[in-house]
Amino acid sequence: MANSLDINGIKAIIPHRHPFLLLDKVEDYEPGQYCVAYKNFTFDEWFFKGHFPEQPIVPGVLTVEALAQAGAVAILSQDDFKGKIAVFAGIDNCKFKRQIVPGDQVRLETRITQVRGPVGVGEAEATVDGKTAVKCTLKFAILV
Repeated sequence: MANSLDINGIKAIIPHRHPFLLLDKVEDYEPGQYCVAYKNFTFDEWFFKGHFPEQPIVPGVLTVEALAQAGAVAILSQDDFKGKIAVFAGIDNCKFKRQIVPGDQVRLETRITQVRGPVGVGEAEATVDGKTAVKCTLKFAILV
């Protein structure tokens, strides 16, 4: 059975808040292992005013941030890291395969593959309609 979270459940785990909270719901997660979340991009997102007004596209770095937030749900839901903050330590092999535009629902999946002390690695993929939009390896550090 899936462990799902609504917006309040997400906010209870990660410290991000509007306008930088980039997860709308978590479909499933296992502490320390993985998180599958969703973001619904609407035309009135704050960044579309300048990126780009005539042809709005979600900035790639925000998609990577959304994947990191999914990973943060997975890692910060562990008892050892509850109440902490996870920050980027690196981004490797990042590939942007398709644009994300207003109206897209993005599936964000991050699987934690390694943790050594307060540092870890996750494999992440954002998809729209089953097609890869972004794929990368995320490295993180837990602030203690």
